[in-house]
Amino acid sequence: MKGVGTNEQAIIDVLTKRSNAQRQEIAKSFKAQFGKDLTETLKSELSGKFKRLIIALMYPPYSYEAKELYDAMKGLGTKEGVIIEILASRTKNQLREIMKAYEEDYGSSLEEDIQADTSGYLERILVCLLQGSRDDLSGFVDPGLALQDAQDLYAAGEKICGTDEMKFITILCTRSATHLMRVFEEYEKIANKSIEDSIKSETHGSLEEAMLTVVKCTRNLHSYFAERLYYAMKGAGTRDGTLIRNIVSRSEIDLNLIKHQFNKMYGKTLSSMIMEDTSGDYKNALLNLVGNDL
Repeated sequence: MKGVGTNEQAIIDVLTKRSNAQRQEIAKSFKAQFGKDLTETLKSELSGKFKRLIIALMYPPYSYEAKELYDAMKGLGTKEGVIIEILASRTKNQLREIMKAYEEDYGSSLEEDIQADTSGYLERILVCLLQGSRDDLSGFVDPGLALQDAQDLYAAGEKICGTDEMKFITILCTRSATHLMRVFEEYEKIANKSIEDSIKSETHGSLEEAMLTVVKCTRNLHSYFAERLYYAMKGAGTRDGTLIRNIVSRSEIDLNLIKHQFNKMYGKTLSSMIMEDTSGDYKNALLNLVGNDL
């Protein structure tokens, strides 16, 4: 970055081939040697989508997700899709760390900001997800309770005129994934349709999206992210925010499993789709992060 022009390839080589912890160390050394903030220097040197990706890599993981949530609520309008994606797909522990980072970075409570920025049942489901009550990892499922939940869901939707949204929200947001899988099975027997189809016919808009996301993340988290990445690139234009966020935030967690699922679901590799859909330094940096496809 010294002198005229910027050597983008050097930036790509160094930053995309290191772990986040190593990037934090590089930023510290940069500050110590040159007295400058590395992230701020990168911001002034780079532009466009490439800049957006590189800056995303420089945040500590939870601060990055806090920033994405903050940006989704800042200013006019709310990007409900971003909030839903993050809250529905993270574990209790991850959510706790994101809330902590949010408070440290923005001086306000994530829960309060979500309440101020959303309303109605969408607000309720988001706040409920934020509590992270779904992580029962014991794997124990009470068949009686699962059947009861399935009957309650049926009674709250298909069986009545109108919908008891709170019943759906409570069951979807407070039960463990293993329990919910059993509930979905029982539900299908009672209603003769999948829980997804019922949610689609009973709700709409952001609430529908939130409920379906919880179901998708319950059934298969890696499929959910594969689908997010696929639709970020499919068709005209690219949803770069979604593409960057999902690759950066999963790169050190389960990106290999997501790539495998992507290939299985769409019959093509994630990197081949990135090749077709992006260009220049942005493309090269994304491909480096994704690594070799299977």
